Amino acid sequence: MSPFPSPHPASAPRRRSLLASAAGAALLVGCTGGSGSGDPGAGPSAAERARARAARDSEELAARYAAVVAAHPGLAERLGPLREEVVRHAEAFGGARAGSPTASASATGTASAASPSVSARAAGPGDGSGDVPADEKDALALLVRAERDLADRRARALLEVPGELARLLASVAAAGAAHVFLLTEG
Repeated sequence: MSPFPSPHPASAPRRRSLLASAAGAALLVGCTGGSGSGDPGAGPSAAERARARAARDSEELAARYAAVVAAHPGLAERLGPLREEVVRHAEAFGGARAGSPTASASATGTASAASPSVSARAAGPGDGSGDVPADEKDALALLVRAERDLADRRARALLEVPGELARLLASVAAAGAAHVFLLTEG
């Protein structure tokens, strides 16, 4: 052993350790920060199911708005922007862009006849018929119930989905709560 320590051996392991640590950290970030595509049986399928359900729920809500507008054309100016936002929510979850309000309403009417649970979910609890009430106030109340129920369901689902989807659900749930406020205002 030399009584005089060499400066090279002391600094070389430090650099190697630093590089190894940085490479390890990059691998860890790559493995844990992604969309969860590593294990097909765990999170991704649950997240994809949640995303598909959220898209479907938004499409049904957009169809409910279209049905109310078709039944009460005087509400079109008030409900049009809210419906368009709901359509954008469906797109954000991966749903298809809804066509015209009339086409969406007729598609929902067909789906409602085929599946009572779909119309009950779109119309809100207590109204499994899927029909739009003749009174404008009742039609708006139908939309309020549908928006409120969907926002509550999405808020409860936040704990069951991964980060990015949870943020999207939270944002859309907050928008739904704002829609409830706008629908009940005035």
